[in-house]
Amino acid sequence: MMVKANPRSEYFLQEEQRHATRSKVLVVAIFLIASVIAAQAQSAPPVASGDQRFHFTEKPGPYAVGLKVVEQYDFSRSYRSVTDELGKPYQGERARPLQTLIWYPAQKNSGKPMTVGDYGDLLATETTFGRPQLAPDWKQWLDSMKPTLKDSMWAVRNAPILAGKFPVVIYAPSISSMSWENADLCEYLASHGYVVVASPDMGAASREVTVGLADINAQAQDISFLIGYAQTLPDTEMSEIAVAGFSWGGISNLFAAARDNRIDALVALDGSMRYFPGLVKAATDVHPEQMTIPMLFFTQGPTSLEKLARHTPSKDTEGPNVLNLWTHGDLITVDDMALVHTQHSSIYQRNEDIWKGYLSNHRADYSRADGIVGYAWVARYTLEFVDAYLKHDAQAMAFLKKTPAEVGVPPHMMTVDFRAGKGVPATLDAFRAELGRQGFDHAPAIYAAMLKDQPDFKLDEDAMNFWASTLMEENHLPEAIDLFKLDVQLFPNSPNAYDSLGEAYMKAGQKQLAIDNYKKALELNPANDDAKEKLKVLEREVH
Repeated sequence: MMVKANPRSEYFLQEEQRHATRSKVLVVAIFLIASVIAAQAQSAPPVASGDQRFHFTEKPGPYAVGLKVVEQYDFSRSYRSVTDELGKPYQGERARPLQTLIWYPAQKNSGKPMTVGDYGDLLATETTFGRPQLAPDWKQWLDSMKPTLKDSMWAVRNAPILAGKFPVVIYAPSISSMSWENADLCEYLASHGYVVVASPDMGAASREVTVGLADINAQAQDISFLIGYAQTLPDTEMSEIAVAGFSWGGISNLFAAARDNRIDALVALDGSMRYFPGLVKAATDVHPEQMTIPMLFFTQGPTSLEKLARHTPSKDTEGPNVLNLWTHGDLITVDDMALVHTQHSSIYQRNEDIWKGYLSNHRADYSRADGIVGYAWVARYTLEFVDAYLKHDAQAMAFLKKTPAEVGVPPHMMTVDFRAGKGVPATLDAFRAELGRQGFDHAPAIYAAMLKDQPDFKLDEDAMNFWASTLMEENHLPEAIDLFKLDVQLFPNSPNAYDSLGEAYMKAGQKQLAIDNYKKALELNPANDDAKEKLKVLEREVH
């Protein structure tokens, strides 16, 4: 089960040819983003003998953690081919399978917690609900995790749900990865009062993912599907939703947020939006410069994007920097100096093949133990971020604005930058919100300010007319008139704009203003019989 490569990445292709199993290929896919570092890194010092295998060091929150595994389909999308490998009609459901994991605050119970191996068992039925089929490459992946498979986690399968409503976090995995690649983080958030929902990262029509828009869009649609599914759960507070994504999941969550305004905040664990700005640019409906939600972005240690662009030059890696464009929403950037890309996943830190093959190439003298500490701080910052923006916790917000040293981060572990969003993006939604905040009589000034920020911003005449007409029909006449007046200002040669303004004035009893605007409408369109009739009636009433 091979992961398709970016055909323009020579380094990636060479690595793909060297590794024939999923465990190796998955590593390569993840390290596509960090290929320059792998290709150009200097020899690192040996790992200290005292280092230990991965263990999550953060303490659980006040809630017990439950886990439910739901096998469901997105029936709005097909996944299986019409025919099978033999060219015969495919027997079975062809809709998109989404093995869904839900971590949630649970009642205190004496159930046996999940082990790492229990999570691993979910691989066999990821897409074959009820019919276990563990591919040989996945088996080798699990073999590489043997030292940790018996490790106890926190979640208890099917534990009783705790009464209450909790904010929602959707977790988006990295390229072709399993939903539980960051099980420690997901359990940690659930223990602090969040419902966390995840499904595997899959291609649009296959389990493996290709580097391109089609499969980013597929995962973005999965995210929105899971938000809709979360609506059906009894313990979710759907007014507060964040999406966290690692690597490839950290570009898909951007695409999802651009299209789904139910998403209130983003967390990107060294997200691919930073490494593939060309793909963001190619998606013509994804505009980071227009987004107003807050984002927490973790980066692997010092990384030269210039070297990456030189090493894998392509349209996918060339484009405006997403983080630089993120000016209207709060942006907290955490540079994880002690972590390489893959260490942003707790499960990958547990995989010995990944460690031996790649993670031994640490920069400077950072050790495997430093990776464990660094991951714990990634989890802590993620919790403080969602507490600040979903639970509106003032102490959590203060935490985010402090220096790492002030909150107890060890020296040389990470740097943190908090950049508050400012200004108003030039979008129709933002324009509507500003009218609601400042008043519709400020419409010309608000529009002028947006034009100053983005000179090519234009309001659509038909959309404006429909909006104002709706206000008029709902008897919000002052607001409708203010909007129609802006419509006339923006489209002075439009007979429909004057006709609509005349109708609003007539309905408001301002007959002379109605007459003036109907006359202007007729000057521009003498064939407007409706305006002629209304003008006659108005002139008789005035005189």
